[in-house]
Amino acid sequence: MQVGTVIGNVWATRKEDHLTGLKFLFVQPELPNGSPIQTPFIAVDRIGAGVGDKVMVTLGSAATNMAAETSLPIDALIIGIIDSIDVTGGAEHGEGIRND
Repeated sequence: MQVGTVIGNVWATRKEDHLTGLKFLFVQPELPNGSPIQTPFIAVDRIGAGVGDKVMVTLGSAATNMAAETSLPIDALIIGIIDSIDVTGGAEHGEGIRND
């Protein structure tokens, strides 16, 4: 799983038939302390996240298999909206930083 912040919306009027009705959002991956890492990516959202929300994203086959009846061409799926992060650890994790 990856933590990130939703930074934008993606609208696609034409897309794969099985993706009709799904919402797409741009997510900026982050360390637990909020520092951006990697480049933003597009994730499917079925839980109602919006711009500015900190989210949990599952990647790869877990996202692809979100629908039991068929595999979808999806690399990233938002699976939770984060209320807070409390990390105790080394500097790479944002030592002693709490994000609420």
